[in-house]
Order: sequence, then structure tokens, then C-alpha cells
Amino acid sequence: MGEVRDRFWELPLGELTRPEWEALCDGCGRCCLHKIEDEDTGEILDTNIACRLLDTQTAQCSDYRNRKAFVPDCLRLTLRIVEQVSWLPSTCAYRLRADDRPLPGWHYLLSGDRDAVRRAGVSVVGRVVSEVDAGPLEHHITEWPAPRHWPARDEDAGL
Repeated sequence: MGEVRDRFWELPLGELTRPEWEALCDGCGRCCLHKIEDEDTGEILDTNIACRLLDTQTAQCSDYRNRKAFVPDCLRLTLRIVEQVSWLPSTCAYRLRADDRPLPGWHYLLSGDRDAVRRAGVSVVGRVVSEVDAGPLEHHITEWPAPRHWPARDEDAGL
């Protein structure tokens, strides 16, 4: 992945290197879900429909490096996009850091556990259907529950 600095996630997003930017992702998969914009209100509605490249059992892109070749409208999150879009979940590490807020205790960079995102109820693992199998988007509108309580400090979690 490349060299990353100690506690890089505490730096402003604009100061991160490309490897640090990529490492900030918590792997929840929620940015890879289809959204619906209400024509009248502009409200963004969440769905449980995943991009065809998202492995619904791991929340990992099956071809991250070449994803734009298969999904031309896939967005590569950049600082500009993070600052402009309203659809990133409140739990998203990019959203949190753009708002100068700390990462949650379940984030793997703090917990050391990639599966903590699932246990906290944030990951899409096992909770979504691929767009290949889904049918009409409007049949899949959902509200994602708030994350389960997670200790604020590693020592409170027994880590």
C-alpha cells in the first residue's frame, strides 16, 4: 500500500499522502451502495443495493484497481468530493476527518481489528444485495441504523 506516518489519521485530510488516504477507509462498503435522489426535495435516500463489483460478504471491491472500466460512474473519493457530497454516512472516516472529528473506536486504525466495523453495525456485510440481482431501486430504500455503542478508548474495549 505504501508508507504511512504514525497517527496519520489525525492530520487534516489535505495533508495525507495517497497511501494514507487509501488506508483511512474503514471498509464499510456504504459508499458503494446506490442512492436515490428525490426529484422534488433533493433528499438522498439510501438503498441496500450494492455496486456489481462489491462483494456483499466482505464489503470489498472485487476489482478496485480497474473499477472505472466496469463502472464508469464510480467515484474515487477525493478531498473535494468529500467536502461537496452529502451522501457519505456520518460514520465515514473521510466525513469525520473532513469535519475535524476523531475516528470512532471501532475503526481498524484504532482497534487493530478489520472486523470491528461489522460488529459495530456499520458495515454492509451480509445486509445488501448486488445490483445484478436487485430489481427496481425504489423497492430497496432503507434507513441504516446508528452504529452500536463502541467504547471511545481502546482500553475501555479491552484492546
